Amino acid sequence: MIALDRGVFAGARLISGPSKWRTALMNTPDVFVIAAGVFAYALFSRKSETGSVTGPIVFTVFGLLIGSAVLDLVDLPVENAFINELAEITLVLALFTDASRIDVRRFDRQHNVPLRLLGFGLPLAILLGTGLALVIFPSFDLWHAAILGITLAPTDAALGQAVITNEKVPVRIRQALNVESGLNDGLAFPVLLIAVSLALEAESGRSAGEWGVFIAKQVVLGPMAGLLVGFAGAYLVEFAHKRRWMNHIFLQISVLGLAILAFSGAELIDGNGFIAAFVAGMVVGTRSRHLLEAIEDFGETEGQLLNLIVFLLFGAVLLPSIFSDIGWQHVVYAVLSLTFVRMLAVALSLIGARLLPVTVVFLGWFGPRGLASILYLLLIIERGKPAGMSDISATVLLTVLLSILLHGVSASPAARAYARRLKRSHANSTVLERQPVFPFPTRIRLARAKQPPDSTADRRGQTDS
Repeated sequence: MIALDRGVFAGARLISGPSKWRTALMNTPDVFVIAAGVFAYALFSRKSETGSVTGPIVFTVFGLLIGSAVLDLVDLPVENAFINELAEITLVLALFTDASRIDVRRFDRQHNVPLRLLGFGLPLAILLGTGLALVIFPSFDLWHAAILGITLAPTDAALGQAVITNEKVPVRIRQALNVESGLNDGLAFPVLLIAVSLALEAESGRSAGEWGVFIAKQVVLGPMAGLLVGFAGAYLVEFAHKRRWMNHIFLQISVLGLAILAFSGAELIDGNGFIAAFVAGMVVGTRSRHLLEAIEDFGETEGQLLNLIVFLLFGAVLLPSIFSDIGWQHVVYAVLSLTFVRMLAVALSLIGARLLPVTVVFLGWFGPRGLASILYLLLIIERGKPAGMSDISATVLLTVLLSILLHGVSASPAARAYARRLKRSHANSTVLERQPVFPFPTRIRLARAKQPPDSTADRRGQTDS
């Protein structure tokens, strides 16, 4: 699906003819089983909002049960057109909606923690992850090690949603994790693009100069397309909304339209569509209040459904494909990636921030690996993948599996223990953790019944007491 003549991540057509879709999509029994699982989860979904059994855990385990590992009820190969097209559209929407939630104009001293995590912690995590890969996998060259380190650098705060939604955890700490996970996947993607391109250089007929031109187009033309679509889209939506030309339904539909416009527009000019979607989301989040509200609604319904289906396919299709390949190196790297790499990067990035040691440990532990790592991997394992991808795939998938289980189960009790520890602090009223911050919306919120009547207005004025 990812055309080799345009390079890795050049994208693919999102619209195909009916005959192609009949062969690319799953067969009827597969659709029936997956739809039944989604419906069954919906019946008790409220119980997973603050508990230890999260949506990603449920869908991953359900996927394992219906996949070839256990019941073998679905028949989907890893390199499947449906899975890869689903991965593309999900990544486009995730980058667009996550970036739009974070208004970068409001970054100031209040948000110095996420700025440190993004500006220092993310590069450190990539470097530590790359170095660890070179030690554990002697067959890796620098670029293959970098692919592994970059793929596992972004975090997914939604896997520990009980932390993000626990009001006993200070808003400043919750928002640090929220902002970090909202932006680090988009920031890491161009670096991954470069690493994959350099890894492929020796295996393809392209010269270093040709790869340089390709990378330059991707990282320059992509943001340009995103800026154009973001500014124009935000202006037009505000213009139409002020004149009452738009209804709420099509305001939400415009979210999908703008994300795909940014993606496809960048691809048309040889830019990178995923980078364009991320940049367009950042612009929209700062320029259009009405689009931001629609994006929140979209993220809670269509966006969350797509995310959970990816976790289901992760369990049903991806995990069984690597069980026979897992060795001690994959296990060691996965454990160290979730502990040593993440926690050391966070600790180093927060030197001088004057946070309590327990806070540094808490932020270090809650760096779950999830959706972005899966989607990054899916974009390089079908076609044009560098040699040695079997070890990278096994390590990434095992790390994500451990993260889904460990971070999901530990989120609620760890958040309660952390809140109790802060409450016992002698300087509870003045600790920096409790400084007020502007609260950005999270990817997954509590049920609407628990929200104030005007959640958007309240969100813009809320501070931590």
